[in-house]
Amino acid sequence: MNTKTVKAKTARPQTGKAKTLTHEQMVAKMLKDPAVRAEHERLNREEFAILDEILAARREAGLTQAQIAERMGTKAPAIARLESALASGKHSPSLSTLRKYAAALGKRVEVHLV
Repeated sequence: MNTKTVKAKTARPQTGKAKTLTHEQMVAKMLKDPAVRAEHERLNREEFAILDEILAARREAGLTQAQIAERMGTKAPAIARLESALASGKHSPSLSTLRKYAAALGKRVEVHLV
């Protein structure tokens, strides 16, 4: 028996079930909905605003990630992860971490509810 025959005999019939989507495919599908897209963009603006402020403050202070890490009592990779997590939106740092970061820059964190 050749391979083609075996595959034909062992192939599963279609059951009518929905195709399994990857995370990226699911996100792309959901973002086609205008309401979902608007909320996604709103949340991204908030996350990126924090990242922009952090990076601008570090640049203004003329400090590297390693220098911030030293002042915070941690290692440079932790600061890199913090900054990249904000960029990716996969993780939101705690208020305590943001306070430590701000203190390392000689700044403070303010939270405003509007």
